[in-house]
Amino acid sequence: MKRVGKPVFFIVAILIIALTYAAFFGVYNYYGDIKKVYIKGADEIRWGIDISGGVEAIFVPDIDKSQITDENMAAAKEKIETRLVNLNITDSEVYTDNSNKQVIVRFPWKPGESKFDPAEAVQELGETAMLTFYGGTTRDDLILEGSKDVARAYPGVDENGRYIVHLELTSSGAAKFAEATQKYYGKQISIWMDDQMISAPTVNAVITEGKCYIEGMANAEEATKLANKINAGSLPFALNVDDSKLQIISPTLGAQALNVMLVAGIVALILVCLLMILRYRLPGAIASIALIGQVGGMIACVSGFFPNFPSFTLTIPGIAGIILSIGMGVDANVITSEHIKEELRKGKTIDGAIDSGYETGWSAILDGNITVIIVSIILMGAFGSPNSLTYKMIAWIMNFFSSSITGSIYSFGYTLLMGVIFNFVMGVTASRLMLKSISRFKAFRKPWLYGGAKNA
Repeated sequence: MKRVGKPVFFIVAILIIALTYAAFFGVYNYYGDIKKVYIKGADEIRWGIDISGGVEAIFVPDIDKSQITDENMAAAKEKIETRLVNLNITDSEVYTDNSNKQVIVRFPWKPGESKFDPAEAVQELGETAMLTFYGGTTRDDLILEGSKDVARAYPGVDENGRYIVHLELTSSGAAKFAEATQKYYGKQISIWMDDQMISAPTVNAVITEGKCYIEGMANAEEATKLANKINAGSLPFALNVDDSKLQIISPTLGAQALNVMLVAGIVALILVCLLMILRYRLPGAIASIALIGQVGGMIACVSGFFPNFPSFTLTIPGIAGIILSIGMGVDANVITSEHIKEELRKGKTIDGAIDSGYETGWSAILDGNITVIIVSIILMGAFGSPNSLTYKMIAWIMNFFSSSITGSIYSFGYTLLMGVIFNFVMGVTASRLMLKSISRFKAFRKPWLYGGAKNA
């Protein structure tokens, strides 16, 4: 590795401190009574059912039960699971009662939470969400159906800064739309979501490339919600739920126990850092800074960090994933620090010992972390939504097994994966940069600071 400048230590350390502070406490400002959030803190984390409790809702189809097949019920279950994942609610449970034609949904929520309305969420989950295009402003001449003719939807802004939803059509949808825009040139084509017309633009060009957009969104959140609905697909039938039947689920772990767990975690982290400093001296101190950065990075991944990124649902197994990845971060730093000590005992210079220590320790760290990454992806794919990227990556494996969403295991896989990624960033890259940089200062050119003999 090339020589690293002296300022690099301060730059990396300041960036780590800034990331950790922002991840835990957030960055926001008040304009009167309005709170403007720039970076979300740990208080924005959505806790799972096992920690904060939740809501159970029973959905009933609004059509004659005799018309509903088991395949319809399975399709409804899959669509609701996908919608929950799109809301970033990973700790959810969805069951079907085929005999009574009911869909039971459980998801995390706690009374008094102002940023999430369970009644509204339940209502959205039960909507059919059928996107259709019609010629004119009446529902007589059907042009497109979202479930058949729309390949993908995603939010965006137009050239005037207005929020829109981009649509990419299938090949058959593109052909239909080209024919319709030619037929209705100079006239209106209306866009409907279920029974509500959401837009009725006038056709001013024949569109043949299979792309269009829906305008009229009030903000980015509304555009994202509509895009998610379209991507999730429509239910085979609308589902109704009585708000009075919403049942509150008590948490397995209360708020007081959670606070005790958090305090214990902080104390354990401090003790681990002290032990590394006592055992490995300067490399231990650098490793402690990197470890704190790793924790901050994982908290940022769970909270969403930026306002437009949804918060991830953190469960008890998710916390276990964080703890395990921190342990792997400690292990990576211990391996490197021990190798540096060994190289110094062999008579190498400080610079040579640092380079050799990281190089010889890299293979062991890489092997262990790659294995965990593979396991994490398999867990997220096996216990995540069938529409998720991780599921698609291992679809060839999952074809041999039955798969369903199990939010707690998905949460464990997610936090473990994020922890391993930040272990590479902080425990390997950042710590090496800081140690190489600080070793250039004359005050830190003593071998005993790196585990060597004091009189060397």
